[in-house]
Amino acid sequence: MALVLGSLLLLGLCGNTFSGGQPSSTDAPKAWNYELPETSYETQDSHKAGPIGILFELVHIFLYVVQPHDFPEDALRKVIQKAHESKINYDEPETVLLGLKIAYYEAGIILCSLLGLLFIILMPLVGYFFCMCRCCNKCGGEMHQRQKENGPFLRKCFAISLLVICVIISIGIFYGFVANHQVRTRIKRSRKLADSNFKDLRTLLNETPEQIKYILAQYNTTKDKAFLDLNSINSVLGGGILDRLRPNIIPVLDEIKSMATAIKETKEALENMNSTLKSLHQQSTQLSSSLTSVKTSLRGSLNDPLCSVRPTSETCNSIRLSLNQLNSNPELRQLPLVDAELNNVNNVLRTDLDGLVQQGYQSLNDIPGRVQSQTTSVVAGIKRVLNSVGSDINNVTQRLPIQYILSEFSGYLNNTESYMQRHLPTLEEYDSYWWLGGLVICSLLTLIVIFYYLGLLCGVCGYDRHATPTTRGCVSNTGGVFLMVGVGLSFLFCWILMIIVVLTFVVGANVEKLICEPYMSKELFRVLDTPRLLNEDWEYYLSGKLFNKSKIKLTFEQVYSDCKNNRGTYGTLHLENSFNISEQLNINEHTESISNELENLKVNFSIFLLGEAGRKNLQDFAACGIDRMNYNIYLAQTGKSPAGVNLLSFAYDLEAKANRLPPGNLKNSLRRDAQTIKTIHQQRVLPIEQSLSTVYQSVKILQRTSSGLLEKVTRILTSLDFAQNFITNNISSIVTEETKKYGRTIIGYFEHYLQWIEFSIREKVASCKPVATALDTAVDVFLCSYIIDPLNLFWFGIGKATVFLLPALIFAVKLAKYYRRMDSEDVYDDVETIPMKNMENGNNGYHKDHLYGIHNPVMTSPSQH
Repeated sequence: MALVLGSLLLLGLCGNTFSGGQPSSTDAPKAWNYELPETSYETQDSHKAGPIGILFELVHIFLYVVQPHDFPEDALRKVIQKAHESKINYDEPETVLLGLKIAYYEAGIILCSLLGLLFIILMPLVGYFFCMCRCCNKCGGEMHQRQKENGPFLRKCFAISLLVICVIISIGIFYGFVANHQVRTRIKRSRKLADSNFKDLRTLLNETPEQIKYILAQYNTTKDKAFLDLNSINSVLGGGILDRLRPNIIPVLDEIKSMATAIKETKEALENMNSTLKSLHQQSTQLSSSLTSVKTSLRGSLNDPLCSVRPTSETCNSIRLSLNQLNSNPELRQLPLVDAELNNVNNVLRTDLDGLVQQGYQSLNDIPGRVQSQTTSVVAGIKRVLNSVGSDINNVTQRLPIQYILSEFSGYLNNTESYMQRHLPTLEEYDSYWWLGGLVICSLLTLIVIFYYLGLLCGVCGYDRHATPTTRGCVSNTGGVFLMVGVGLSFLFCWILMIIVVLTFVVGANVEKLICEPYMSKELFRVLDTPRLLNEDWEYYLSGKLFNKSKIKLTFEQVYSDCKNNRGTYGTLHLENSFNISEQLNINEHTESISNELENLKVNFSIFLLGEAGRKNLQDFAACGIDRMNYNIYLAQTGKSPAGVNLLSFAYDLEAKANRLPPGNLKNSLRRDAQTIKTIHQQRVLPIEQSLSTVYQSVKILQRTSSGLLEKVTRILTSLDFAQNFITNNISSIVTEETKKYGRTIIGYFEHYLQWIEFSIREKVASCKPVATALDTAVDVFLCSYIIDPLNLFWFGIGKATVFLLPALIFAVKLAKYYRRMDSEDVYDDVETIPMKNMENGNNGYHKDHLYGIHNPVMTSPSQH
């Protein structure tokens, strides 16, 4: 029933579809960001037997020894074909050959069954004749034990052998109890397992519409992303165009901007230098006048009469000789002004070069805004197309045959669940009978082996080696009786047990070898997939059943494997032969309509790069003459002193010389002149030095800006020409390329989405894994693991115990002679003939007066005569 249920569940999900094209690739697109939510199922994919699995594996090994042949695929195919024939002629050579092949495959099972039948037939007969023989005091039935020299050794051997055999029988009984308990517990779990599978199948039914809704909902995500790019066309498309232009235009504008800054710096430097030079000329004249005045004063002071008297005359002469140093630097008044160069630069600055550069920057930055304003109507058209694509996708998903299949499957599932609910109690009732019968069988074997154990226990514990056979104790005699009771029960029931073992062996072994093992290895599916096997008019049964086109390769093995791998129903059953999702979605048609709208996307704009005014401005700056100025004459003067001597040092020296003179007018006059020189240094020399420093800084700025000025301007103009040519020649292609790139981005969203829809419907939606799990539950778990594995373990254990009852009863019969109390014993006519061992025991073993009813005179006391 479970196998039929699993098969019907699989076929029920497959049914009621139409015809169509070819299966397509199952490779998923690699560029989407969508993923269907994972569906969790309750039923486990695999069943684990637990520790008892070791016992099941032991049975499987035994079955492999008994039945080592490979699965007979060819023979099974022919048997199925023969079963479809209306009349089978058993005399045909083909039928005979098929029978021989089946017999060869079943040779091990047939041989074991024949041995079992032989056991079943012979054991009652042997038991009957053994009983009749013992009733006639034959076959060990007489209560007389003949004394043998190796008697103790035989007794021990028989006892040990029987004990070992009883242990083996006990193991077999344990297997039987375990198997019986496993059937009981596992059948009880079958209701929960069935409910779990039905719950998973209903989850499949309920989740599939949700999956379709999720797929449709993702269109809004895709559309929102596309709309975001459309609304941001200024930054996406305009920004792309701008990024392409920047590397070729921005560096040129940056260089021109740097040159404009350099022109301003040049003007400032020339202005500072020119004003400083004018001030320097005036300051140099003032310094010369001041120095002339102080020299005149010093000469007047040196005319003092005291200068003619030694040693004052030497000091005066020294001062008079140094007066020639009090001169200003005449070259400072000869430094040329830079009025002409300043005028040239001012003429250059009449054109706002910096403003032209900013205008160039602004023309670039305006590109996104222009794109936005020029594409408003096109963007609106694209949005309309995208909205219509969403409606088309919704219509396609509504026409999917999956919904119809699921509704049909839902009704079938309800009927199957009702059937299971009605018959599961019956199954549990039958299981109770099975469990009770197995318990009786195991208990009967347990009773037999208990008698053997009790016989061994009582016999070993109660045995007295000094007692004769006729004087054995009650405990020993009871042990022998227990052994004979066990023998009697063995003869009485072992053949019945063997009937049960043979029947369960034939059923369990064949189901394991013909269903369970080939199901796990998928060989059973390959048999079912044989062309024209289940229907001679159909090459492939499933495709003929589903599409009425049997040439489409749709196999049971492929369907089961795909479902096992959690593949969607559409791809598993090749429903593209009924409803081709690729043709219905028609990705190229939708993307072409979007492309047509994008072709109307036209963007026009211009970029301003200085113009002729800016170009002439740069050329005029290069010709302004600052690069031809002789800066060395200015630098040479900045390194010289404004006066012929360091006035401060001269003043201090003069003051020191004056201090060496005697007091008087001369001394005071010289000291006043020294102070005057110091004042000239502070008021005239230091400002001149500051002006020279300013001139030096201005010269350095001019040297820096004028260094390679012509080459710089030439390079800038060349770059400007290159940038202008680049814009003229490439702006159209750049706009076209970026527009196509932008269009591919928009189209790419929907290509990826539509590919994801196709992939999801083919591979993910309505994943038939619960169906494969239900089939595994029905065959692998319920039939094989819950029923056949315990059944095989049961016959394996009970069969082993039953077979070993045969040697057990033989040893028990032999051993009972050594434990039971005999009615008579051996008598010897001559004491000398008494065995030495008995003589050593004081003839205690020979106290019976009769042997076979004959009086024994040897053992009679004299008083009795």
